[in-house]
Amino acid sequence: MSTSVLPGERPDRLEEECAVFGVFAPGEDVARMACFGLQALQHRGQESAGIAVGDGETVVAAKDLGLVTQVFDEATLAALEGFVAVGHARYSTSGGAASWEAAQPHISAIDDVLIALAHNGTLVNTSRLRARLVDEGVQFRSSTDSEVAAKAIGQETQATHHLRSGIRRVMEDLSGAYAMVLASPDSLYAFRDPNGIRPLCIGELPDGRGWAVSSETCGLDIVGARYVRDVAPGEIVRFNEEGMHAEQGVPAGRPAACIFEYVYFARPDSVIDGQSVYQARRNMGRILTQEAPVEADLVLGVPDSGVPPALGFAAESGIPYADGIVKNRYVGRTFIEPTQAMRQLGIRLKLNPLRSVIEGKRLVVIDDSIVRGNTSKKLVQMLRDAGATEVHLRIVSPEVRWPCFYGIDTDTRDQLIAANMTLDEMNAWIGSDSLAFISLAGLRAAVPDARCQGFCDACFTGDYPVEIPSSVAKKSFKTKKDFEEIYAEGDQ
Repeated sequence: MSTSVLPGERPDRLEEECAVFGVFAPGEDVARMACFGLQALQHRGQESAGIAVGDGETVVAAKDLGLVTQVFDEATLAALEGFVAVGHARYSTSGGAASWEAAQPHISAIDDVLIALAHNGTLVNTSRLRARLVDEGVQFRSSTDSEVAAKAIGQETQATHHLRSGIRRVMEDLSGAYAMVLASPDSLYAFRDPNGIRPLCIGELPDGRGWAVSSETCGLDIVGARYVRDVAPGEIVRFNEEGMHAEQGVPAGRPAACIFEYVYFARPDSVIDGQSVYQARRNMGRILTQEAPVEADLVLGVPDSGVPPALGFAAESGIPYADGIVKNRYVGRTFIEPTQAMRQLGIRLKLNPLRSVIEGKRLVVIDDSIVRGNTSKKLVQMLRDAGATEVHLRIVSPEVRWPCFYGIDTDTRDQLIAANMTLDEMNAWIGSDSLAFISLAGLRAAVPDARCQGFCDACFTGDYPVEIPSSVAKKSFKTKKDFEEIYAEGDQ
């Protein structure tokens, strides 16, 4: 969904955890470039931001809670001098609250040399690794899996005396989703989990001035870098004065790129694995028209991610598209607590209907997903209050039935509406005149240009590409039946 979250409320949508950005560019203001890259990726995380810079001798970092423009000003950027930088924008999942200690990049020491790590994704097996490091005397400032990875790389590099070997050893131990960028005093590293779950792409600056890596191509665009390719699953890529050097850190596994990047997470002007996100969303709307046609007067898209598929739905169905929902773009994640009276306004803090467009009309409303259903229920009522005679919901993702363990914030399964109600029950509870979701086959057909040969769709199917330890899964499965659907008897 495209609505903001009020303080104290659980999000009624899937939330991306983080954005990462890196740049190696001698002679350039790399801190400023990283800042611009993070601004382009701000949609992926709004709770904290940080940048670390290497100058050939050491690495220094600045980070804090807040948006990129709140954390960094001219004075802060001016103090970050160097030629290699990594940046991070964080959205904390339900497992970790926003704090300065959890903000990234995380710093680790290799003897007297510092490195800085930024991570997008979630690791599912860091408990034992963390315990081992604690036994070896390593101190932690946060409870994040990202800090465990950073400290582990530092320890392994001390043992191997080679940073790439240290990264490789840690990659062999890690399980889960990770797209990571790392800055040493003189080099930039980028590496990705063997399934390629979270995205990470490479760009080259004009005139051979350097390199950039980013969670999305929109981060490359803002600094003028030309998209070269994606970091391959299991690959380690190093950038330094000798140029770009790539090697396979761990063998590639089952391809499992997160398909929700195309549905909601990525900016529409990004290209993920060769597939235009905007065109994919148009395709979703077109396919959904074929799978779930309806008679109506207007097609509306819930801003922002629902607009491109709504245009596709309108073009395929012949029903006119209309801008019937206005988004307040200055109401984002906020630390200002609304009054109870304002809470009761619900999504009107973020979205407002255009009565002059909606009144007396039968509407097809296109949205990206339904998680708990609360926001959809409020949206339908809001449109009826504005005079809509019918509200037909069309969702461009399949039903979200399973929690994600790979870097997306989802509720426990008992709070996912599609895991607990039939389609007819959901439609009745939400109050829509009809409700339909795109099929999984339809969603896959909407991304024909993606070079990836496989996607992670575990939130729809429960088919997890990376094994989830039972100790981790139990936190999200509230009933024995849920747990046994994933774990065979005796594997608990």
